Amino acid sequence: FFVGSPEGKIGISQYAMHAREWIVSLLALDHIARGVKKGGVWFVPLVNPDGALRVQRGDGLWKANAEGVDLNVNFPARWGKGAGNRTEAGPEGYIGKFPLSAPESRALANFTLHVHPAYTVSWHTKGEEIYWRFRQPPLRAKRDKKYAEVLSESTGYPLAETPLSAGGYKDWCVETLKIPAFTVEAGRDSASHPLGEGELGDILKKCGEAVADLGAAFGGE
Repeated sequence: FFVGSPEGKIGISQYAMHAREWIVSLLALDHIARGVKKGGVWFVPLVNPDGALRVQRGDGLWKANAEGVDLNVNFPARWGKGAGNRTEAGPEGYIGKFPLSAPESRALANFTLHVHPAYTVSWHTKGEEIYWRFRQPPLRAKRDKKYAEVLSESTGYPLAETPLSAGGYKDWCVETLKIPAFTVEAGRDSASHPLGEGELGDILKKCGEAVADLGAAFGGE
């Protein structure tokens, strides 16, 4: 779904790459309904539909797609070098046979290359923090942190780093496309996976304006 104006900076906001984190697909619908203030945003509300269906049918801790590939370690950003990576299919951590081997990650990468976004935001659960770094050089890190702080102010979530991660969509956007990219972990860390609709109200309260606020920051350049 595209919301806003094609004039100005365009972003991508994607949701529910991990199956057990399907709750953020409902956040996507809220973001779409609220709209944006400047520029435009492409919304991808449910990156992993088959995996989400598996969770809804009872496999509550499943993160991967239906074939057991963890989509957020399947991108060509130091693929296979992250902590917790696995080489066999399963509920989480499996890197796939090669980068972008999963149809979902491949489709998202191709779409991103087609759009040429100025920034991307990935919505996950849980922990209420924002990841923004992936080995950027100092000048790009300074630029990216400025926008990460916009998300932090909007949500109330602190900035954090995951130096041992690799192969994520955010990581690929930062390293290959050299654009600001962020992963937002929405929802209370004390809640259990998969977060249910009882947590949605709090997520909407804290994260509802985040995409619009970030777009406005880019649109104000």
